[in-house]
Amino acid sequence: MARIVRNAKLDTRSARAGLRQRRSPYWAAISPGFALGYRKGPKGGVWLAKLVIPSLRQETTIGPADDALDPDGVHILNYAQAQDKARQWKARIEATGGGHKKPKTVREAVDSYETDLKARGGDVANIGRLRAHVTDDLLDKAVAALSRTELRKWRDGLVKASPERRKTKAVSPGAKPEKLSPATINRTCTVFKAVLNHIAADPDQHIGNKQAWEGGLESLRDAERSRNVILVDTVVRQIIDEAYDHSAEFGLLVEIAAVTGARYGQLGRLAVADLQADGAEPRLMMPSSRKGKKGVTKASDHPAPIPVELAKRLQALTRGRTPTAPLLTKPIIGNWRGGPWKKSDHGRLFDDVVERCGLADWEERGYRAKVTIYALRHSSIVRQIKANVPIRIVAVNHDTSVEKIESNYSHDIGDYTDAITRKALEDLAHVLGQ
Repeated sequence: MARIVRNAKLDTRSARAGLRQRRSPYWAAISPGFALGYRKGPKGGVWLAKLVIPSLRQETTIGPADDALDPDGVHILNYAQAQDKARQWKARIEATGGGHKKPKTVREAVDSYETDLKARGGDVANIGRLRAHVTDDLLDKAVAALSRTELRKWRDGLVKASPERRKTKAVSPGAKPEKLSPATINRTCTVFKAVLNHIAADPDQHIGNKQAWEGGLESLRDAERSRNVILVDTVVRQIIDEAYDHSAEFGLLVEIAAVTGARYGQLGRLAVADLQADGAEPRLMMPSSRKGKKGVTKASDHPAPIPVELAKRLQALTRGRTPTAPLLTKPIIGNWRGGPWKKSDHGRLFDDVVERCGLADWEERGYRAKVTIYALRHSSIVRQIKANVPIRIVAVNHDTSVEKIESNYSHDIGDYTDAITRKALEDLAHVLGQ
């Protein structure tokens, strides 16, 4: 047995009894890059081992500590026994050259996750947003070598946009750096964790530092206060009218966005076959939102009711077209020659509509925001809630969850719920003689 490296805090049961419980382990260095760890729990502690060498960081659990039971060298370990088992683990890692394929970097992990998302029909837009914020130093680092401290530092640094992010936007001299809201930071961290978990699931990588991003990329508290733009019905109709002034095709896109509350990406994937215009209850079979879901099939589409008059207009426009043809097409204007609406095709057009409607400086309750086509979605959700449509049905209609609606829109209907609640208040003034 190799010489035991002593540590006054860990090498005896009585010394460990004086340690406080905490999330991170107590570490005792054995040799450069190699350490024995101890994590204290409410019913006793556990031994860990950590090996950090170039392009490799691995941790493993050695076994329970002898805090409450006597050690047997197999199931319960004292400090010396744990250190011996840690050395054996280190020797196995070194004997196999690390015991895994070449460690993948964060950059490779991002690329791999993006490829997997495409194969599953998921939304890859979030990957682009993540790349805009991750520095080259972090991208070039091995996933197995990431630490909680550096990931926490990166997360906290998102309060200001990264240099890569600022290059994508025109910033006037002397302007303050772009700020990211806590909710945006949480969404970015969620994507990052998904990327790292994807690589950690590869058994050939032998990644043992998942706690680095579980703690380092932990969500910020009280971050999900919604900042949705909610428009009254008269303004929604004004936006639709202005869109039709541009072109019939763009007007139809905006009208259906307002009526169904669907995301822009879903509208662009509507096909002629998705229109069910026969009968008194016409609808559109709205494609899935592709928000990271495994596979996008017809079975996952959901019906979106539409007015009879709108259904008749759509039916007339699609007469003679093949079932697989796009339902909504771009106008034949300038460089456009029809075809389906693609990512960001609508951006400038909608900005012009917002400008003409006088909504460029939209502000409500002291909050200023840019009015985008997603304001029509937010307004649709709130409109249905106020019409007493059950929340579960509102969620299905908008391809989201009850939890998301309750967390994102509760404050938008505060005045409405106040009015409903007041009808049920008991006025006891006459009983009290007042």
